[in-house]
Amino acid sequence: MDNPRRGTRERLLGLVEQVLATPVDDAATYDRPLREIGMTSLKMVSLLLAVEVEFDIVIPQSDITPANFESLAAVEALVSRLAVKPGAP
Repeated sequence: MDNPRRGTRERLLGLVEQVLATPVDDAATYDRPLREIGMTSLKMVSLLLAVEVEFDIVIPQSDITPANFESLAAVEALVSRLAVKPGAP
């Protein structure tokens, strides 16, 4: 697992770079569709699994939708929502 003190966005960028095996520019790609930067359906599955491990979450089947994996912004929103523990302030 990566350094939990790094922000969600930075950690997601690192995962995308690992999956795509290429550097990713945050400013240029944050809201852009991931498929436009080389994300294939097979790589998307790898990203999904990496996100679950990195953030210690389980992504419910109902949340595995194209909209939730459209862009880094969408994945970040999903992670933020799922990372909130029940009963946490």
